[in-house]
Amino acid sequence: MKTRTLWRGASIAAMTPDRPWGWIEDGALLTDGDRIEWIGRADDLPAGLDVHIEHRLSGGVITPGLIDAHTHLVYGGHRAREFELRLQGASYEDIARAGGGIRSTVTATRGATEVELLRDATRRARCLIAEGVTTIEIKSGYGLSFADEARCLRVARRIGEQLPLTVRTTALAAHAVPPEFEGRADDYIDAVCGWLPGWHAQGLVDAVDGFCESIAFSPAQIERVFNAARALGLPVKLHAEQLTDSGGALLAARHGALSADHLEHLGSDGVQAMAQAGTVAMLLPGAYYFLRDTHLPPVQALRDAGVPMAVATDHNPGSSPTLSPLLMLNMACTLFRLTPEEALAGMTRHAAQALGLSQTHGQLTPGRRADFALWHIDHPNELAYRFGHNPCAQVVWGGRPGKEQPE
Repeated sequence: MKTRTLWRGASIAAMTPDRPWGWIEDGALLTDGDRIEWIGRADDLPAGLDVHIEHRLSGGVITPGLIDAHTHLVYGGHRAREFELRLQGASYEDIARAGGGIRSTVTATRGATEVELLRDATRRARCLIAEGVTTIEIKSGYGLSFADEARCLRVARRIGEQLPLTVRTTALAAHAVPPEFEGRADDYIDAVCGWLPGWHAQGLVDAVDGFCESIAFSPAQIERVFNAARALGLPVKLHAEQLTDSGGALLAARHGALSADHLEHLGSDGVQAMAQAGTVAMLLPGAYYFLRDTHLPPVQALRDAGVPMAVATDHNPGSSPTLSPLLMLNMACTLFRLTPEEALAGMTRHAAQALGLSQTHGQLTPGRRADFALWHIDHPNELAYRFGHNPCAQVVWGGRPGKEQPE
């Protein structure tokens, strides 16, 4: 039996595109089960409502639940030593070519049990939930074998079963060449294409990703993975133009990718191709900051072309070990010059589009999932303004309120 619940006494930033912030002063939100039934000003509530539960709030702001649409949450070990090496002058590429980087995490991940991987990833996911997150994407990419990638994808699925969190899984086996395929990148890509149907048959994959870069895979190699994914009816996305302009965004757009991610070296041709394809630009300020990059993604060009810009943590052990989506909102503004409203849209409305969930998530409108967060703030611009501060009072997932946070 569904439960009709009324939330009133707070302003609402519905994040609809029809007006700034989708702002509703002194709002009210009615849920029926896990869906939103009605939203608007409290003074406009329909008369004679049959409400089972009513929450009278004492101010604050309700926003859609945050969506972290690019994470690598399942892995073993950490790479703190590499952080030191970079500070001593080693580059990301130097470390990767010396056998560190992704490969070192592959070794640690293969050596961890599934129980250990689930325990650690669940802890990380709880940190995201505490800052208002209700939906995440989790990529594989640290197993790099059929069995180990499947293990990581299973763990990701289990997180979504055990926590109040919607989890979308992405197969990122085309992340790096594992040691057993040293010098045989093409053979490894053949293997990945052969593994995809098995993972898909097990119900482990929602999308397919790849790392298109000089230290990873060429556009031609990634295209083979994309063709295998599309043959299975799976959407694609791509790590593109992070270190060089390798044509990844053009490839992603040609395949109708949900998103192209990083994009620090994105050129004007890639911007236009993404605009025409409806591919979301996934901005990852945590990696830009942590790697001390100086080449900014072309935010103004993306803005001018009408390319939706999403923002995510890119949580991973090597280049963005953050678990703070709120800090990413601030960095998206301070480093990339997004406006606070653009940043929040990037972690709600546009993030939903980047996961193929734009019809059900990311905005507060009737018929969508009742995923939202209540914040101890006066205006949503405060979410990007402060850093090192968490004003999340409560997270509601599918109409079910979680534990209230202390003020």
